[in-house]
Amino acid sequence: MFQSINPATGAPGDAIRELTADEVEERIARAASAWHEWRTTDLGTRAALLEAIAEQFDAHAHALAEIATREMGKTLKSALAEVQKCAGGLRYYAQNGPAMLADIDVPLASGRARQQWLPIGPVLAVMPWNFPYWQVVRFLAPTIMAGNVGLLKHASLTQGCAAAIEEMVIAGGAPAGLFQNLAIRSSAVQAVIEDPRIAAVTLTGSEEAGARVAETAGRVLKKVVLELGGSDPFIVMPSADLDKAVAAAVTARIQNAGQSCICGKRMIVHADIHDAFLDRFTAAMAAVKVGDPMDAANDIGPLSSDEQRDTVLGQLAQFQAAGAKLVGGEPLPGKGAYMTPGVLTHVPPDHPVAQEEVFGPVAMVFAVADIDAAIALANDVPFGLGSSVWTNDPAEQDRFARDIEAGMTAINQVLASSPEVAFGGIKRSGHGRELGPWGLHEFMNLKTVMIA
Repeated sequence: MFQSINPATGAPGDAIRELTADEVEERIARAASAWHEWRTTDLGTRAALLEAIAEQFDAHAHALAEIATREMGKTLKSALAEVQKCAGGLRYYAQNGPAMLADIDVPLASGRARQQWLPIGPVLAVMPWNFPYWQVVRFLAPTIMAGNVGLLKHASLTQGCAAAIEEMVIAGGAPAGLFQNLAIRSSAVQAVIEDPRIAAVTLTGSEEAGARVAETAGRVLKKVVLELGGSDPFIVMPSADLDKAVAAAVTARIQNAGQSCICGKRMIVHADIHDAFLDRFTAAMAAVKVGDPMDAANDIGPLSSDEQRDTVLGQLAQFQAAGAKLVGGEPLPGKGAYMTPGVLTHVPPDHPVAQEEVFGPVAMVFAVADIDAAIALANDVPFGLGSSVWTNDPAEQDRFARDIEAGMTAINQVLASSPEVAFGGIKRSGHGRELGPWGLHEFMNLKTVMIA
């Protein structure tokens, strides 16, 4: 049984029954059967279904948002924004997906060739709790448009969100088996991946989970897309608008109570403006309103669980033991997994804890002498997901875009995913891409047809 716990109150929520092995088998068989039908549907039919599912997300936006807030603690206003983003992502593929799947004719010296995109089968998605709807839609929308079918293994914390997504798909008119929620534990994932009817796997989660999934998929030679952790640099140079950079840095660290893979976690600031940045940033972080996530007056709610908060607090203790100075970053008394935003300075960059991802509302702030030092420090972690740089110098912008080791770089803005562009990382942040035409094509067969 999956038992949700409201991290804002500690009160138990809905309980969802775990599937038996026989029920998992029934769902996989249903998915395989559905794929044999869905793979031959025309692109207009697929687009119409995506639009209908988007309408369901719109119609039930408030109810969906409340489920997410109760299950993992994000503010209701941010949960509503996430649901709306899902509807937009579904419509993006409904409107643009058919053109992305058009055949490509290639003239040859003798005859011609046609390159065509074909679906490959049921795709298993292993998804996290931090963006419980958007992470799933990033896989679901291209899966439907591609002519594949989907199976979801969601996080234990957000089984209510998982069930609600399946309800939206069914209410949109999807055929039986096109998308199904698998209420299973992580220990049951290996057997699903190994099932010959499963064609591919996509995972968003921890480095450890990604390694396990990749190992299993590798043994059975199945395609994998992995979006793992990040410790993104947020670099501020002297030419930047300092007020905008400070405001964006706060947004980066408190978004989703700091539980976002792609928001800046390490503030790397040029020495000439370091003190001014630190003073303003520390004051702004201290002014963040922490409280009931259902109250629109609050900026952040609790972390996703007491366990997650304790993990972050344990990391902060390690930072301090290594000589770092901490302002804020304290647990709040009473019920709920609340903590105040924190700012770490004097962090030894080569200490093991500085190489880890801090998944909470805490920022590290470093001073660097020049652009070379900024890039070196930005790259001095095992991760390479995203990055944000703040400079109005075109030459610096080009240098950062070229030399920061990451899958994404945002210039003078907070990094965020968007349906139109590729999302993904390098190094130990994973491989493969979601979103845009690249995410649509990841789990498709680009077939070459030779024509005399």
